[in-house]
Amino acid sequence: MANEMRTLVETIAKALVDNPDKVEVAEVEGEQTTVVELRVAKEDLGKVIGKEGRTARAMRQILSAASAKIRRHSVLEIIE
Repeated sequence: MANEMRTLVETIAKALVDNPDKVEVAEVEGEQTTVVELRVAKEDLGKVIGKEGRTARAMRQILSAASAKIRRHSVLEIIE
């Protein structure tokens, strides 16, 4: 189930960036929370974060809604 969250973030990120082959998504699972780490090419960082963080906030909301469905808490970390 948690692998679906990884796939969700990866699909959204690849659609946003110019270098989809440089998108890396990793998961760190804890007891209550799963941290989804997203890495993109340096030049694509702005596209993933968006103006005033709107794109990143939207991705976090989608992830949160999807994880609520499987009764798990997920957090998105965008790593520079």
